[in-house]
Amino acid sequence: MAYRTSGIVDLSTLAPRPPAPPGTSFVMALTEQNLEQVIQKSMRHPIVVEFWSPRVEDSTISDDLEGLAAEATGAFLLARVDVDAQPQIAAAFGVQAVPTVVGVIGGQVAPLFQGTRPRPEIAAVIDQLVQLAASNGIVGRAEPVAVTPEEGSEESPPADPRFEAADALLESGDFEGAVTEFEKVLQQTPGDRTALAGKAQAGLLARVSKLDQQAVIEGIRSHPESVDTQLQAADIEMMAGQIEAAFGRIVDLVRATVGDDRERVRLRLLELFDTMDPADPLVLKARRDLATALY
Repeated sequence: MAYRTSGIVDLSTLAPRPPAPPGTSFVMALTEQNLEQVIQKSMRHPIVVEFWSPRVEDSTISDDLEGLAAEATGAFLLARVDVDAQPQIAAAFGVQAVPTVVGVIGGQVAPLFQGTRPRPEIAAVIDQLVQLAASNGIVGRAEPVAVTPEEGSEESPPADPRFEAADALLESGDFEGAVTEFEKVLQQTPGDRTALAGKAQAGLLARVSKLDQQAVIEGIRSHPESVDTQLQAADIEMMAGQIEAAFGRIVDLVRATVGDDRERVRLRLLELFDTMDPADPLVLKARRDLATALY
């Protein structure tokens, strides 16, 4: 059996998650009052800081950054600084002109770019920032930020209290602890779709946070028959957003294994299915491929 060996070298995105609920985003205003809190968040996930001014009419950079933050669903948090209202923060970061965009990882500032840039170039720069964070073990995800509803609009529903403990552990980077908390919810409400997804996503994060990506790549080359290494490679592909490659790798592994190994591989694939919308076309196709591989 020829296994896939490509597509596991770019941790440009993190584990897939459903879109943020209505009334939330991954954009927040950065002020002197919450600066320390935001810096602390950078210990768990990357922060992209945009310095802007209402005096600058071109909002293309802001729109592109907000759009990329929404698409990333927590791979990074966008913090926006109005330099006119927060001159002290701008001075602390050494900002000379707007727009200026910097990254913060583990409390350390990484200059990204100044002035306008096309959206694909901005996306590439942020991908590099996320990859740098992952290589330093910072693989958490930003939590959605509540958006104040406009007058006359409906408020977004409050967070489900059943998941408060799990969410707090995810925020702190304790992914194994989050798995345990999601399991507690499932004991009370078996089959709960949100809890299943949370457990699967936390489990994926827990596994990948312990991996040495280069060692996995070398293992694939030297021992492609290793079930454990193939499963690790599939996890990395999931984290990189290479869903089809991850599913295809594990379906191939199902075909190549028997007995207990095959059952272990099958269950891992089902767990990865739980990280996604069950109606996603990639999941539906992989389920058909799995059935064919099994029977």
